[in-house]
Amino acid sequence: MAGRGWSWWRAPIWAIQLATGAKSFVDNPILGSPRLNQLGLHAARVRIAHRLAWWRRQRLTRHLPPADRLAFDRDGYICIPDFLPADEFARLQHFLLSFEGLGREHRQGDTVTRRVPIDGELARQCPEIGRLLGARRWKSLMRYVASTAGEPLYYLQTIITGHEGPPDPQVKLHADTFHPSMKAWLFLTDVAENEAPLTYVPGSHRLTPARLAWEKGKSATVAAEGDRLSQRGSFRISMDQVSDMGLPAPRKFAVPANTLVVADTFGFHARGTAERPTVRVELWAYRRRPPFLPWVRLDLLSLPGLALRRAQMAYRLTDFLSDRGLLQQHWAPSGRKRALDR
Repeated sequence: MAGRGWSWWRAPIWAIQLATGAKSFVDNPILGSPRLNQLGLHAARVRIAHRLAWWRRQRLTRHLPPADRLAFDRDGYICIPDFLPADEFARLQHFLLSFEGLGREHRQGDTVTRRVPIDGELARQCPEIGRLLGARRWKSLMRYVASTAGEPLYYLQTIITGHEGPPDPQVKLHADTFHPSMKAWLFLTDVAENEAPLTYVPGSHRLTPARLAWEKGKSATVAAEGDRLSQRGSFRISMDQVSDMGLPAPRKFAVPANTLVVADTFGFHARGTAERPTVRVELWAYRRRPPFLPWVRLDLLSLPGLALRRAQMAYRLTDFLSDRGLLQQHWAPSGRKRALDR
């Protein structure tokens, strides 16, 4: 254990993290202990987190159309073409694609992700944003998949492929973390099959006995043998392993603009490959709540006046910690750009 960097004064912190969403097998020797995970530590965290998530979801079905609930429970995602009326989407699309905003960029291999937080000022400039984020169906979809009534973080997101560099690690099928979490994409541009579409393995959000056994086996070896992202809790998986679980081939979301996809990213998903340099733009939502809290609605950061400020606040907090050597900031300022700029 000494070689793994045990600092015993930190042991209480590592122990407390067992009851949080902490997921790194290399930053916490308790979470990453092969022995404890062979005995079922990781599997127990996964099992408890999923029971709580589905318990909370049962309390968030109000206003959710039954067809949406059935689709999600079966597949792990809901895909809705023509989500907004055509004229309203056209106004939203025009505003967001022409808006010049200050964003942040993160490069992974040959792909750059750029995000501009959607805040209260942006919503005031574009009434369609406020109507969309406040719409009953939109909110019910976000809440059910995220298993919380708390507000997501919202961004104008651009995916740019074709830079010089190694392969993008996000093209490998993976789960974001060990517990249910939500991401949503309202596509503002058409996405072709060869232009880095979102892909998702239908039904892979369900915690079946086969999935739980795979999680347990992976957790016992990943700290010593896994790739960097798997070691940090975002398990990668091969297609052979997907098939061994009895799961189908991934679905590629080659879809037109104005398609909404809301997904549980415990399910296996990836960014599809691109045959040429591409630019994909979406209104993107993200919500990963603490997995072991039973309540559905208590979330002080979702109060009016705070909900649409959290993305900027998160950047500033990470900058503050990074400047003091306490955390690494992966998102660099990108300057003022439009969504389609490379």
